[in-house]
Amino acid sequence: MSTVLVVDDEASVVELVGAYLEREGYRVLAARDGETALRLAQSERPDVVILDIMLPGLDGIQVLARLRQESDVYVILLTARSEEADKLVGLAVGADDYVTKPFSPREVAARVKAALRRLYPERGTRALSFDHLRIDSAAHRVWLDAREIELTPTEFELLQVLAEHAGQALTREQMLERLWGHDFYGEERVVDVHIGHLRQKLAPYDLIQTVRGVGYRFEDAE
Repeated sequence: MSTVLVVDDEASVVELVGAYLEREGYRVLAARDGETALRLAQSERPDVVILDIMLPGLDGIQVLARLRQESDVYVILLTARSEEADKLVGLAVGADDYVTKPFSPREVAARVKAALRRLYPERGTRALSFDHLRIDSAAHRVWLDAREIELTPTEFELLQVLAEHAGQALTREQMLERLWGHDFYGEERVVDVHIGHLRQKLAPYDLIQTVRGVGYRFEDAE
């Protein structure tokens, strides 16, 4: 049974989302503030964290930053419609996805289900090997030359999508569809933020090329 931690200072949101996720078969943990969320994340090791940005004490961005210091847990931010800057900051800090309030619990459950499918794929032991990069899909591990690099779940999936289509230019829309499905409601710039993180982690090699007017292409000879 997968575990989902729901963090929001509004009791109605926690109860509604929690009840819906439980009906979907998930074990649900709840927190109303950042400190409690961090304690639960450390002790219970949830598979997914649904994290509101506006929290008392430590806000969601601070909680996310603390989580990323010790965990690559999949994080879905809850943001208000007017908090565009917060969405981008959250993605820069390491969020994997976001849902804009007001939202339906069905949408949140769909995002959680999609995240878990990517986190625990049934892909056997397929691996991708290139001159400098090796991706083990089953183990969810990546090596750059002899050094293993740490990626968030979304960074891993995005890199794998690009590597599976090495030499081909993929549009942002194609990558979003592969990662989040046809019903993704966010913006294409989400891809750009994650690509920026990947490029930093893949340095000194320039493995992800920008294709002007199209999107991105992975290049590293096999």
